[in-house]
Amino acid sequence: MKKQLTALIMATMFLTGTVATAVAASLICEVTSVDGKTVVLDCGSDAKKISVGDKVKIRVKKNNQQTVEGC
Repeated sequence: MKKQLTALIMATMFLTGTVATAVAASLICEVTSVDGKTVVLDCGSDAKKISVGDKVKIRVKKNNQQTVEGC
């Protein structure tokens, strides 16, 4: 009985984590300014999907062009 209850609790926790990840919004924004620890983003009309106090994860899209050095 105790093993079944533990398995049920673990399955519930797994499903809750999976659903929370699926609900997360994905936005494409442009950095407009950086001042010390403050970064200002312009997300256009998609900005209404987030609100003050929301935790966000930012992935930086790096420039893939490499500098060619001469001899």
